[in-house]
Amino acid sequence: MPGTKEIRNKIKSVQNTRKITKAMEMVAASKMRKAQERMRAARPYGEKIRNVAAHIAHANPEYRHPFLVDRDSVPRVGVIVISTDKGLCGGLNTNIQRMVLQKYKEWETQGEKIEACCIGNKGLGFMQRLGVEIASHVTQLGDRPQMERLIGAVKVMLDGYITDRFDRLMVFYTKFVNTMKQEAVMEQLLPLSGERIGTPEGSWDYIYEPDAKAVLDQVLTRYIEALIFQAVSENMASEQSARMVAMKAASDNAATLIDELTLVYNKNRQAAITKELAEIVGGAAAV
Repeated sequence: MPGTKEIRNKIKSVQNTRKITKAMEMVAASKMRKAQERMRAARPYGEKIRNVAAHIAHANPEYRHPFLVDRDSVPRVGVIVISTDKGLCGGLNTNIQRMVLQKYKEWETQGEKIEACCIGNKGLGFMQRLGVEIASHVTQLGDRPQMERLIGAVKVMLDGYITDRFDRLMVFYTKFVNTMKQEAVMEQLLPLSGERIGTPEGSWDYIYEPDAKAVLDQVLTRYIEALIFQAVSENMASEQSARMVAMKAASDNAATLIDELTLVYNKNRQAAITKELAEIVGGAAAV
């Protein structure tokens, strides 16, 4: 059994650790509120541009944009993996990596190759360990997503789809459900079809100025960028929520460990006092 000094040092060490985790919990809680506000503020814009894109896609202009055309000519898949730059956020990155690995094995079995864009340091390291070809990446985004930091990496993937480097583009990210629940999801970005772009209630007709190609190129590109920005915002809100919960659990576990160590320390101290008293009484009796 360890001595009282060793236990006392252990208690002090755990107390110092608990101070750190408690501070990180409070910081994450503050950042979480701001991240949730940004995420919710971006949703109306995302819904509105989706509505506009849906109407344009179903207007049947003379120009059919490549983003709206289904094809399976190339046995290659483009993926955008959105993760965090830092750890200490529970199983958030592990869940998204597990989903990516599962789909990677499925595509590999079907003879399809993968080309990736990584947003976040954890996802970049994971894809490099898998040996996946990295087309572009963005790291160190901070606590606030910035569209100008994302556009370059996303454009590489959009250009890859237009030039037939791959036949579909998927995005992996963590969707914010509530403070206690975050869900890893995979969605198809390109080609735009089905539930992703939606079906308008009525059909609209348009007069394009200068022409349909120029308008559709701008609107659909902005639409894809809005989807990526929303996914990054959701992932950041999920990150701060998961970190707050993980740090709270760590603080609670540290408090429990301190209580257990204090009990052991008191028992050791009582045993030492009892032993000393017994020695004194034994010595007095011998005299």
